[in-house]
Amino acid sequence: MRQIKTKLMNINIAKLSVLAAMLLVGGSILAQQKNTQNCVAPPFLKKGDKVALISPAYSTAMENVWNTAEVLRGWGLEPVVGPNVGKTDAGKYAGTLEERMSDLRWALNAPDIKAIICNRGGYGAIHMVDQLSLGELSAHPKWLVGFSDITTLHAMLRCAGVMSVHGTMSSFLAKGGTDTSSTLLRDLLMGKVPRYEVPAHPQNRQGKGRGILVGGNLCTFAPLMGSSADALAEGDIILFVEEVGESFHNLDRLFNMLRLQGVLKRCKGVVLGEFTGCKADLSYESVEAMVSRYLSDYDIPVLCGFPAGHGDINLPLVMGAPVVLDVRSNGATLSFDIEGKQQKVNTADATAMQTEE
Repeated sequence: MRQIKTKLMNINIAKLSVLAAMLLVGGSILAQQKNTQNCVAPPFLKKGDKVALISPAYSTAMENVWNTAEVLRGWGLEPVVGPNVGKTDAGKYAGTLEERMSDLRWALNAPDIKAIICNRGGYGAIHMVDQLSLGELSAHPKWLVGFSDITTLHAMLRCAGVMSVHGTMSSFLAKGGTDTSSTLLRDLLMGKVPRYEVPAHPQNRQGKGRGILVGGNLCTFAPLMGSSADALAEGDIILFVEEVGESFHNLDRLFNMLRLQGVLKRCKGVVLGEFTGCKADLSYESVEAMVSRYLSDYDIPVLCGFPAGHGDINLPLVMGAPVVLDVRSNGATLSFDIEGKQQKVNTADATAMQTEE
């Protein structure tokens, strides 16, 4: 009987050892899967570097792509158009999911491609969430640029531990690339990091906060909550939000989603960008006034009216970067704690000027 008990004890100890090992390995794998608080900054570009132009979502006119290629050449860079750019599927998409994925994988993995600029947003990047591993996204860190629906890719990269740029795309760069949004994007990619000075806004909330910049287009990142691309799930965050063409009541619904999911409790600050063409079907004077009711319960700084989103001015933001948001009675600053030469940018001037080479 004693021998049987000893054997059973040995078996149980062995099982526990195996279980402990599995938990350790599992914990290690999880740690490798998400690196949301320590994103790396990809290398900045230099003259002659190759930049991929791809279309992960909706298609855009090839004229925009070729014109953007000329702008990049004027910046001293070498544009390379994705093999499947120009294709269409279902009347809107820039090719099938397989074709769009093929171009994204090529751009991510090609060693001679140093940055990726998306041609257009629209819709469709959400299809890619379960198609790419976080390891694929982080294996060769390089700057990815875009906004609107490209918010999904920014979220995926943040979960993979890689910074990216919320900024203007081919459909806007094609207009000449001499506007402030474009030239600041060029400067950022080349290593000049903006330090934004923003005028006071009546809906601002004073305070100072530090966290990782996440967010983008509200209708794009809200559906990602709970998925492998949930960039809002943990850590101290500074939340950036912009939107276009949505009704006030739908924006209200989405901000309630953030509240109910506990996202607002994790915010150390909020940056509200442009809310272009949003329909006032509720009697608030502005989106900012409506949102302030949700943010009034949190002792965090709120910056309103930052010129980024779907408006004429779309200043670049480094997503996944540690930032400091300082909102005062006479204005605010938004600065990125990353390597690079700091460049002071007064957004009041930027919104009104056209920069010429």
